[in-house]
Amino acid sequence: MGMAETDLPSSPPGRLLGPVVSLPGPHAGYATQPAASRGRFHPETESATRTCYSRDRDRIIHSSAFRRLKHKTQVFVQHEGDYYRTRLTHSLEVAQLARSLARTLGADEDLAETVALAHDLGHTPFGHAGEEALDAATREIGGFDHNAHALRIVTKLEHRYAAFDGLNLTWETLEGLVKHNGPLLPPLPGPIEGFDRRWPLELESWPGLEAQLAALADDIAYVSHDIDDGLRAGLFTVTDLLDWPVVGAHVKGVLDRHGDLELSRFIGELIRTLMSELMEDVLARTRANLGAGAFASAAALRGAGRATAEFSPALLERLQGLKTFQMEKMYRHPHVMKSMNRAKGVVFSLYEAFVADPGLLPPDWAAAAREAVSGTVARDYIAGMTDRFALAEYSRIFHAEIAL
Repeated sequence: MGMAETDLPSSPPGRLLGPVVSLPGPHAGYATQPAASRGRFHPETESATRTCYSRDRDRIIHSSAFRRLKHKTQVFVQHEGDYYRTRLTHSLEVAQLARSLARTLGADEDLAETVALAHDLGHTPFGHAGEEALDAATREIGGFDHNAHALRIVTKLEHRYAAFDGLNLTWETLEGLVKHNGPLLPPLPGPIEGFDRRWPLELESWPGLEAQLAALADDIAYVSHDIDDGLRAGLFTVTDLLDWPVVGAHVKGVLDRHGDLELSRFIGELIRTLMSELMEDVLARTRANLGAGAFASAAALRGAGRATAEFSPALLERLQGLKTFQMEKMYRHPHVMKSMNRAKGVVFSLYEAFVADPGLLPPDWAAAAREAVSGTVARDYIAGMTDRFALAEYSRIFHAEIAL
């Protein structure tokens, strides 16, 4: 992992070099076509055996930041149990759903999978609590945004190649990473604004279909699998779920069909039918939008001025109700909040310590901190930590153990 931010090269971004790779690809005209990619910031000869988006996917999987997701919180602090999801397992589940959606709709599967695998790279330790704490601690230097930090990781902080910093991903992957949830409007996070000046990502428009599908896959994965984790953790019961929007009907269906089941079998049946409804809704609504738009190219789809991949309005309303229930019954559950409040204290304390004494940082980071705006290197260092490494650093600096 790298250190302080420096300007990217001022030379214009390069296009793909070498022969066009003739590999099987998407058939739909509105799909993002690898052969028409806008290329990479640093020109490279492309692979003879992989499309450019397949190569992007492989670079993400082999990155240090991706491996660290194994020990980063999704909802439950990573050490609480082997069955709960981490950022890594969540990202893999999102990638599977995104690829399935893309395959069914004739979009580029590799690009959809790549954006899905990259979408959580910028998250801090301790889930959203860690991000909130780091954002608050760094407010005077621009705060913290996980999408912006993910862009910094793949364009600057990963040090795997001799010729450039970052992973040198294609324009389409970077676009999808930054705006998979939709257009970005000012004020922009600093890393996104700075990179966009050097290589415009057309932030005001919607991304390609593949990134839109990755965002929906993220929604489907977390609303479904967080129910799985919450049941296993005992935060609520099967009976409690009968009153929840969307999921309640599926709970009743499983009980009517199978009666009493052991918890693991019940969860498997519930999540399978719930995810099927959500996936089928996205496919039906998106097919209708694609038909109405009659997009002849990915560029035309991007220029539509609205989302093409989406839930139906009726399901989206019910889904918002489900998310409200999950917020009340799960994410704000006293057990979860107790751990997360302590985790916030760890992040605040680490940041204050590193800013007050950069010598506490590893030597290369400490050297970078002496040349950078105060706090920026500490912010990057903490953002890259896993849960367990953050706790170890807290113990090293403050000579105290903290139980989450």
